[in-house]
Amino acid sequence: MILGIGIDIAETARIKGSITRFGDDFLKRVLLPEEISYCMAHTEPALHVAARFAAKEAISKAFGTGVGAELGWCDMEIRRKETGEPFVVLHGGGKKLFESRGAKSLHITLTHTGNYAAAVAILEN
Repeated sequence: MILGIGIDIAETARIKGSITRFGDDFLKRVLLPEEISYCMAHTEPALHVAARFAAKEAISKAFGTGVGAELGWCDMEIRRKETGEPFVVLHGGGKKLFESRGAKSLHITLTHTGNYAAAVAILEN
């Protein structure tokens, strides 16, 4: 049964602007070290940061909390399987919410173009 669904879209230019203005402070606020390394290894890091930003917003919507006191940016981590498929690793508040909701799985899908990144998250029990 679906417990929650979330969707988000992020403008790549807005994320690129935040990276330019705030640099590592912005990156460390929304991403974990492995995510930063992955994104920065690409020719256009902002595309990949925007996809992860959108993913974390979508996950927070699937939980019904938004990003805030119960679920922080770094309570969620987006990783990739060898096949390229994204998956979510929850930490801290994310783990607590997952368990308190009686969830069994959390699905994520990402997409991005030059201008936008989008993500959909589905929380199931």
